[in-house]
Amino acid sequence: MSITKKFLKSKPQCKVTFKVTKEMAAGASAVQVLGDFNDWDRSVEPMKALKNGSFSATLDLETGRAYQFRYLLDGEAWANEPEADNQVVSPYGDSENSVLSL
Repeated sequence: MSITKKFLKSKPQCKVTFKVTKEMAAGASAVQVLGDFNDWDRSVEPMKALKNGSFSATLDLETGRAYQFRYLLDGEAWANEPEADNQVVSPYGDSENSVLSL
């Protein structure tokens, strides 16, 4: 997995590319990135499946804040981003969320 950040000079936004490797996807046919930036809405479009078995999505996010997020594999299993800026205990206390700081 990996995260790429490209800060825009023209406005306070950052193009963030999330990538889940084939190994991390563990055979999933669909992966979603859910978090504060999309209200954890399970109906959001899945990440794009790539030919090599990995998944990718690019989002334009407002800078100057931090976002909690996780990956949802096949609508069932949650996964964190090991390259996230931080990890915090989720509001439910049963897991951790990845944190992206912009």
